[in-house]
Amino acid sequence: MTSTLTIGATATRRIVIDTPRTIDFLGEALRVYATPELVRDFEVACRELLLEHIEAGEDSVGTGISVSHGGATLRGMPVDITVTVARIEGRLVTFDLVASDTVEEISRGTHSRFVVAVEKLRKKVADKAARAAVA
Repeated sequence: MTSTLTIGATATRRIVIDTPRTIDFLGEALRVYATPELVRDFEVACRELLLEHIEAGEDSVGTGISVSHGGATLRGMPVDITVTVARIEGRLVTFDLVASDTVEEISRGTHSRFVVAVEKLRKKVADKAARAAVA
């Protein structure tokens, strides 16, 4: 990981809520942003920010997330996902998360990611796959 990543670094990603990001329990006309998709969008935004500050051959994996999701965002509405580096502890980076649509804040939380050497992780996962095949 490079030294360019600092506490307070932030990024905002605007997405438009499309059908795959929604759930339909209120009916087709009132499809709303599904919480699992919100979590995925937070993770993607955090990873993209980290990719700007890590070395070649590195990436990151999620290690924890805690979010509230208190606002219903309709299909077609834009959402701003803002992620801010809150803590850096070695290779562990923790982010503060906020999501807002054009009417209100819909979510707030935290997410942590661990920066990994891709080849080292690939070997570890391949070894586990081999052990699982035997079991």
